Amino acid sequence: MAGRPDYYKALGVDRKASQDEIKKAYRKLARQYHPDRNPGDDKAEARFKEISAAYDTLGDPDKRKQYDRGQGPFGGFGAGGGAGPFGGTSGGFDTSGFGDILSDLFGRATGGGAAGRRSPREQAGRDLETEVRLSFDQAIEGAQVPLQVPTSAPCPTCRGTGAKPGTAPKVCPVCHGRGIESEGQGLFSISQPCSRCGGSGTVIEDPCPTCNGAGMQRTLKRLRVNIPAGVREGSRVRLAGKGEPGRNSGPPGDLYVITHVDESPVFRRKGDHIEVEVPLTIPEAIRGATVEVPTLHGSKRLRVPAGTKHGTVQRLRGEGPPKLGGKGRSDIHYRFVIDVPASLNREQKAAVDELSKVMNGDPRSKLFAGRR
Repeated sequence: MAGRPDYYKALGVDRKASQDEIKKAYRKLARQYHPDRNPGDDKAEARFKEISAAYDTLGDPDKRKQYDRGQGPFGGFGAGGGAGPFGGTSGGFDTSGFGDILSDLFGRATGGGAAGRRSPREQAGRDLETEVRLSFDQAIEGAQVPLQVPTSAPCPTCRGTGAKPGTAPKVCPVCHGRGIESEGQGLFSISQPCSRCGGSGTVIEDPCPTCNGAGMQRTLKRLRVNIPAGVREGSRVRLAGKGEPGRNSGPPGDLYVITHVDESPVFRRKGDHIEVEVPLTIPEAIRGATVEVPTLHGSKRLRVPAGTKHGTVQRLRGEGPPKLGGKGRSDIHYRFVIDVPASLNREQKAAVDELSKVMNGDPRSKLFAGRR
């Protein structure tokens, strides 16, 4: 490596740095030393050339391997009057090889040849939303359900380019592939999406006859999705990467599934927990009793204390639905409801009258009569 520049040192990274670390280091230094931000500063321009040459080599895995082995034309920055790492002559300044990165940094193309070679911009796919109806048991235990989701997919005729087969999109003549138009002078300018290409950087002169240049077609996406246990009415389940496909190798969007849950004849949702009404007769509420109550997986016996009032709640911990996120199970609440009969026979009426006398301390009660 004697006589060769230390590109790792130029970027301030370790020799074992990943490609992402190298790119981040370059972007940081490029912001700092770019000539547009340092007009008339020869030292900044020289430093920018240095880090650009370093990234030209280390940013390419194949060139980096050759550099690490001490092979390849890794001379100085345009040394000897020949072609330098920028594709220009000694002292020249052409950053065409870094147009994509620098346009991200400064919002415009920086090299004269960058626009002509730029590939179409990646576009992330749209997020989609659909609804699914579940039974109460499916919502409690989780389920795999089939879905049909209207979406868009790359056109099979043009493979998503939007151009007629045998042709290709061309660089926009207005923005020269940058996707933006700028107004103003120097560093102070206003940028907006290109009025000709809408920000894509390319125009389609001969559109695909199938999709009319859109590059996408409406279709019905069929899939089976896993609904987690414990969802409730209106839960929003996110399925990453199951949305609309991206364009130009962009990432897909997400799919959001809104759950609608049928009501149970026995259980009722109350927040994270579920509630059950347990009817008690008047004697059971007064004397106390042992009653059988339903659970999600069968039944259990529950002791009712003597003197239980209407609306009293008992709780079985950890017997309810699973909590979303895998944090255990919720509870079942049992609400006791005193069951008052709508009509009474003669014996029941007599018993109620007698009970009323006892409760009110009426001396005419048979109970008090026996004590006199």
